[in-house]
Amino acid sequence: MAATPSSTDELCSDQLEVHRTRLDSLDYWDTGDEDDDCGPRPSELYGTFTWTIYNFSQIDDKELRSNSFDVGGYKWCMLIYPQGVDNASVNLSLFLCVANHDELLPGWSHFAQFTLCIVNNDTTKSKYSDTLHRFWKKEYDWGWKKFVELSKLPDGFLVDDVLTIRAQVQVIWERVDRPFRCLDEPYRRELSKVYLTNAEAIVRRFVDERRRAISKSINDERIWSRLRAFWLRTDPSARMQLTRENTGTILRVMVKHFFVEKEVPSTLLMDSLYAGLKVMKQVCKNSEETVNIQWPGEDDSWSTPMVIIDKDNDMFVLADDPILLLERVALLDSGPHQRTGDCKSSENFSKV
Repeated sequence: MAATPSSTDELCSDQLEVHRTRLDSLDYWDTGDEDDDCGPRPSELYGTFTWTIYNFSQIDDKELRSNSFDVGGYKWCMLIYPQGVDNASVNLSLFLCVANHDELLPGWSHFAQFTLCIVNNDTTKSKYSDTLHRFWKKEYDWGWKKFVELSKLPDGFLVDDVLTIRAQVQVIWERVDRPFRCLDEPYRRELSKVYLTNAEAIVRRFVDERRRAISKSINDERIWSRLRAFWLRTDPSARMQLTRENTGTILRVMVKHFFVEKEVPSTLLMDSLYAGLKVMKQVCKNSEETVNIQWPGEDDSWSTPMVIIDKDNDMFVLADDPILLLERVALLDSGPHQRTGDCKSSENFSKV
C-alpha cells in the first residue's frame, strides 16, 4: 500500500546530511529525571542496529533480511532489495519490518519513528531517511522503494564490497488525553536539527489560521455587533462558565491537532508540548492559587495576563473580557516567517 510523503518529510538529502553534522550545537527540550508520567521512558523504547553486508556486488538474491533485533519490547529486522522491489529498478529499496509479524495476536500494532541510514565512507555523505509509522497486520513493513540510486553506491557507500546499514528505532506509546513523551534525548536532538523549523512552521500556521478567522469576524460589523450584544446580555454566572474549560479537554484537542501519523515533526511537537505542560505544572505547584499566562508585550516583555490556570479546579480560565481578548489576538503580530525545506526525499511505503 503506497503512502504519499508529507510536506514536512520533504527535505533534500544534502540538507539533511549537513544538519546531522552539527548535533552538539542544538538546544533541545529536557524534561529532567523526575517524571509523574506512567509507562516506560523513551530511552527505554529506543535502540539502534548495524547491519554489515559483505560481498554485496556478488549477491543474486532478490531480498535480504537482517538478523532480528529487539527495541521497545518488539522484534524488528531490516529488509533490503539490492535491485529494487521489482528486481528491475535503478534504485536500492530498504525497509524496516516487524520480524515476527506472522506470530503476533490479531489486533496487534506497534507505533514507531525510525531512521534508516546507508553509511558512506565520507560520513557527511551518508544517506538518511526518517519516517513515523504505525505497524500492523497489513503494514508490517515500511520504508523506501527508492532509497538510493544503485549507480551511487560505488561513490563511498561500497567499501571493499561491504555495505553498512544502520537503523535507529523509537517505539512510541501515544496517548489521546494529553501531550506525551516520544523521543530519546540524543535521537530528538538529531531529528530537531532537520525538522525543528518544520515543527515551528506547523505551530505558526495553526496560530495564524485562527487569528485570521478571528480578524474576519471582527471586520464583519454585523457578526461582531451581534456577538458583543450576546455577551452583554449574558448573566455573570453564565459568563464564568463560558470563560473556563477543563484542562483535559484542551489537552485532548492539542494532541488531536498536533500529533499526526506519518508527520515526522509530530514527535517533536509532542515532546515540546509535554515539556511545556510540565513546566506549567511545576509553576502551579510553587504558586498559591493560580498561574498567569501573559500577553507578549513590546521589546519581548510580558504584560497583561491572558489565561489563568486554576490549579485547584484543574481549569484554564480567560483572564479578561473575551471580547477584548479576541480583539487583542487579532492585532498580534506572529513575527518573521522562516522558509522550510521543500525538496522531496525518498518515497516511503509498504511493499505489501
